Amino acid sequence: MAATLTYMYPYVYASHESEVLSGCAIIVRGQPRGGPPPERQINLSNVRAGALARRAAQSQPDTKDIPDEPWAFPAREFLRKKIIGKEVCFNVENKTPQGREYGMVYLGKDTSGENIAESLVAEGLATVRREGIRGNNPEQARLCDLEDQAKAARKGMWSEGSGSHTIRELKYSIENPRNFVDAMHQKPVNAIIEHVRDGSVVRALLLPDHYLVTVMLSGVKCPTFKREADGSETPESFAAEAKFFTESRLLQRDVQIILESCPNQVILGTILHPNGNITELLLKEGFARCVDWSMAVYTQGAEKLRAAERAAKERKVRIWKDYVAPTANLDQKDRQFVAKVMQVVNADSIIVKLNSGEYKPIHLSSIRPPRIEGENKDKDKRFRPLYDIPYMFEAREFLRKKLIGKKVNVTVDYIRPATTGGETGNFPERTCATVTIGGINIAEALVSKGLATVIRYRQDDDQRSSHYDELLAAEARAIKNGKGLHSKKEIPIHRVADISGETQKAKQFLPFLQRAGRSEAVVEHVFSGSRLKLYMPKETCLITFLLAGIECPRTSRITASGSQVAEPFSEEATLFTKELVLQREVEVEVESMDKAGNFIGWLHVDGMNLSVALVDGALSKVHFTAERSSYNKTLQSAEEVARQRKDKIWANYEEKPTEEVAALLSEEKERVAKYRAVFVTEITDELHFYAQDVETGAQLENLMETMRAEIAAQPPVEGSYVPRRGDYCIAKFADGDWYRARVDKIESHPSKIHVFYIDYGNKEVLSSTRLAPLPPAFSHKTLAAQAHEYAFAYILVPQDEDARADVVDCLVKDIHNSQCLLNVEYGTGSGCPYVTLQFNDSKDDVGLSLVKEGMVMVEVRKEKHLQKMVTEYLNSQESAKSARLNIWRYGDFRADDADEFGYSR
Repeated sequence: MAATLTYMYPYVYASHESEVLSGCAIIVRGQPRGGPPPERQINLSNVRAGALARRAAQSQPDTKDIPDEPWAFPAREFLRKKIIGKEVCFNVENKTPQGREYGMVYLGKDTSGENIAESLVAEGLATVRREGIRGNNPEQARLCDLEDQAKAARKGMWSEGSGSHTIRELKYSIENPRNFVDAMHQKPVNAIIEHVRDGSVVRALLLPDHYLVTVMLSGVKCPTFKREADGSETPESFAAEAKFFTESRLLQRDVQIILESCPNQVILGTILHPNGNITELLLKEGFARCVDWSMAVYTQGAEKLRAAERAAKERKVRIWKDYVAPTANLDQKDRQFVAKVMQVVNADSIIVKLNSGEYKPIHLSSIRPPRIEGENKDKDKRFRPLYDIPYMFEAREFLRKKLIGKKVNVTVDYIRPATTGGETGNFPERTCATVTIGGINIAEALVSKGLATVIRYRQDDDQRSSHYDELLAAEARAIKNGKGLHSKKEIPIHRVADISGETQKAKQFLPFLQRAGRSEAVVEHVFSGSRLKLYMPKETCLITFLLAGIECPRTSRITASGSQVAEPFSEEATLFTKELVLQREVEVEVESMDKAGNFIGWLHVDGMNLSVALVDGALSKVHFTAERSSYNKTLQSAEEVARQRKDKIWANYEEKPTEEVAALLSEEKERVAKYRAVFVTEITDELHFYAQDVETGAQLENLMETMRAEIAAQPPVEGSYVPRRGDYCIAKFADGDWYRARVDKIESHPSKIHVFYIDYGNKEVLSSTRLAPLPPAFSHKTLAAQAHEYAFAYILVPQDEDARADVVDCLVKDIHNSQCLLNVEYGTGSGCPYVTLQFNDSKDDVGLSLVKEGMVMVEVRKEKHLQKMVTEYLNSQESAKSARLNIWRYGDFRADDADEFGYSR
């Protein structure tokens, strides 16, 4: 007998309609080496199985579909389950002139394994070609014996009946694919992958109804084969490798398919295999890229696909071999950082302050702010984008209320280079980032409220948000719910009158603002340290506002006589004011107006007078007009402290050597301790406390007793009082008694009123039904508010919330509702004196006790007359640090981690 050549091919795969072409023909492949291995078709010698069904050629309308021959599909399935994915060996016994090869196939590495042809014949799934059998061939004789045994046992095709039950009713097309997919309700369907067109498109046989459908993988796209005019196919880069990757894992495997959507007659789905999700694997190995249009229907979590694609990009594998990340040139510290929001420029743009003090503009990635459609029709009216573009004001206000003054996490997604000219116009380089606060993606929140839209990109444009899918999902929700820009309701109109510089309008408006007392406002723009533009929400107007009582350095400006150079420290004063009040909600007291129609008055932000703050920061001087103001004493005190520091505008100040000043200096060489008895009534979360003077305690008790008796005799009518911000009133506390209070804030819902109890320092939110007018006989003019605010001298308030909460708890336990001794040590001009407090019985210093216990750090003061106290505090701090108490339990952290732990040296 002639020798035969044995070929070792470990895997079984396919190239055309199926890998196991029939019950007696297979395709084998060798091990891949540097690419997909070549294919080889082997026909089983001496046996024949039924032919599988074939669809009629679409180009020949007269032809008909050919059905399965009886027992053809069971033979194919027997062979598929037996050898697909298994290691086999075969020998070629015969090769026809046309190149058709016949041989024997064995499971395993050599011919000692199971003979596939014999197994088919033994199961009655194939017949033996007896016409070509030689009598001296033992293998052929064994096939005949096995066939005779199968006939005797009535197996397979030798069983009773025609075998019609083994013929499939194949369905090559679906009349309404969308309804078919919807009827599946995204439940997994059993299937066999019959053909792989490219890495992301397969032909599947759905079981048990035998639908043959083409399925495109949701959310991804692999390189494809382009069909040329001559009918040939040209593969894109890595198309063959991607196809082989999918074939080697799925072809003729039992899988489950989730049919997810059917846009434009294309069925999208996800193929689930026991060994993993092919969609994610293709992305991870760099054989596919994410596509936005089908990502939305992917049911297994779009973030997993993005993560897999990101991993392939980082490794620069296959289709990503030349990939350059949008932020590749950025250091890690510039790629991800925490910053404080200082200004909302637009509905998609903010300005943040970095830890270095630098200001940086940030654009929100992949979103577009509201914009006006077409040209502005009203040519005579000055166009104001904030108020005239629909939903622009709502978008800006959403960002302002959420972000201004808050710390946010910034993750840079990409940097848009500067553009000059062209259709897009001139734009500087833009840093586009994802901004989050409290775990909330601000861009996603904007889009979900219909206050911005998502930008669509080319598929190969990688410069987009790292949370692009979440943005698309948020936009889809906003459209479905008719939110904001997608609403069919009437567009909101903002009629805002700008009376800046309008002298006549300002004169008419002045009496209303003067009578209103403290009015709410939002600072829209800061021109200089003391000149601002305010939006008055109740009056829906814009005004120019000048700070009263101070003389601030002037900025550079152009006048009729020419340009004027900026005065020293004018920029610092402007920046100081911007950081404190720009786009913040403030309260203003209007006193008068100038001849140009600008209003003059006092501005308060978070309880602080901005005029006093500028003077205290040595960025402004007190103007003589402050003498007639109730804030004059505070301003003069702040200016005196700033002069003593010789800081900024007072750097070159020389005092006049008078006897009075000399006497004052001699007194300041020694600290003056004048302790007085106080009763601590409230401790705030900021480590300030409120206390009543014991001296005036009896007066307060008499006033309260008289007031309550009068209220009991003539009870107020419930609900008759309409509170206004800044009003003094009486409020019913939880104990059922009435106390004097001040209205600090009124929420949009009138039943929520924030009040401050002026004699005790505590705050409460209650309904207007528990408020009533304060009888004039008991007003703050009869007896001043008894709760005075103080701060602890010589100590730093921890910025870390947990550390601060521990200190507050300690103070509440030790001094709340108890009598202590208080001494004013120094002031800052902000109206809150810094004091030392002693326990009434032991005379121990409360602040020093906190330092000894390692609860707080010491603030080092430079004044000479305070050095003895500072030294005592510092010595106690060193003792606490040596004993590793509380904040010092990990040693001295101040060198590197002061900011992290909420302290700074």
